[in-house]
Amino acid sequence: MKNSSLNMTEGNILKNLIYFAIPVLIGNIFQQLYNVADTAIIGNILGDNAFAAVGAAAPVYGLMIGFAGGLTNGFAVIIARYFGADDRRRMTKAVGLTYILSAAIAVILTLTSMIAVHPLMRFLKTPENIIGSAENYIKIIMLFSVVTIAYNMLAGMMRAVGNSMAPLYFLVISTLINIVLDLMFVKFFKMGVSGAAYATVISQAVSAVLCFIYALKNCPFLIFSKKEQIYDKKLLLDLITTGLSMGLMYAIVSIGSVILQGAVNSFGTATIAAHTAARKIDDIFMLPLGTLSLASSTFASQNYGAGKMDRVRKGIRYSIMIACCWSIFSMIVCIFLRRPLIRALTGTADKTIISTASKYIIWNISFFVILSFLLVLRSSLQGLGRRIVPICGSIVELILKILTASVFARRLGYFGICISEPVIWIFCAAIVCTDYFLFIRATAKNIDEGRKMYSQGRSK
Repeated sequence: MKNSSLNMTEGNILKNLIYFAIPVLIGNIFQQLYNVADTAIIGNILGDNAFAAVGAAAPVYGLMIGFAGGLTNGFAVIIARYFGADDRRRMTKAVGLTYILSAAIAVILTLTSMIAVHPLMRFLKTPENIIGSAENYIKIIMLFSVVTIAYNMLAGMMRAVGNSMAPLYFLVISTLINIVLDLMFVKFFKMGVSGAAYATVISQAVSAVLCFIYALKNCPFLIFSKKEQIYDKKLLLDLITTGLSMGLMYAIVSIGSVILQGAVNSFGTATIAAHTAARKIDDIFMLPLGTLSLASSTFASQNYGAGKMDRVRKGIRYSIMIACCWSIFSMIVCIFLRRPLIRALTGTADKTIISTASKYIIWNISFFVILSFLLVLRSSLQGLGRRIVPICGSIVELILKILTASVFARRLGYFGICISEPVIWIFCAAIVCTDYFLFIRATAKNIDEGRKMYSQGRSK
């Protein structure tokens, strides 16, 4: 079972983390190119209004896809735990149930999004000159959300068993296809914003198909089989609760971003374009942090399943250390190169857009060290089966974003938007740090008591 995967319960911890994380990081970079290619091509070919339309759409479909992605990542956490424990029977059941639950998610998400998109965009006060394009972009992507969910499910299961290379290969191929189709549909076929959406859907379908073919040939234990008796009430409940925990965590964060986008929309098209550019640049530099949090979660889950808590603690420490080093590097680069980066992404020479985007970048990048602790510990706690506190931290984040949209943005203008996330990261990092240290202390106490009882038993 472990020949086509990476068993992170053995060997050098730092080497395991890096070996797993590098392909995920490269994959995330190419995943980000999906969005950057859309926005850059649209911004440079169709202009600022079309660029703003994609920016206004991003938090909305990000909410829906993020929730589904969180669910499938939650399912993968359970698979990783049984893989670490070398329990093939229960892992096979978890894989089969993951297929069924993911299919149900795809149906529900597609129907919900088709109904909810228009009222949601109205609620967010999307400007009239871009609302039509924004809705079309979202609806096309969400109508084919099954391909996105299929890729996330298959890639998540592969990563759960330590195989982070295969999803990377297929993502690189599909990203290149996406860029070619973007240029073809937007520039040559004159399909506008809708063309970029179709390009994204087609390229994601390619990555999902390639993942399935690879798994069928090389990881047959990750393919659903009717021959296996998969129903297990306790396991089903575990998958649903863990999936919902991570899905809600992603969704709550995304809901906050949607609400925040509503506040940004109230400042007009120029501010929307600036905010979109700044978010894209922030997202690029945030990629390694998200990668390390995923690697730490998988590492923690495998080793927790194997009962190796010392490796869990060391793995988390290494992840935080690497994340902090990257955060410092990101801050230096963005402070000096933010303006050329904004111009390259948007194709604009508008000084207001460049200045507004610069303000957001400086404030957010400066607090990436705090974000490093938050992301790594929050994901690791999920991998260790700690579901409540990460969700509570996300709820705090949602409440603070609502306050930002209703209070800070009105009183401080766009500056209130800029400082909102750094303040939120500080609060949420304090919550997850406290829970992590309490969990480690309780675990260490249980281990000491177990050793003491073992020693007393031997002495008798």
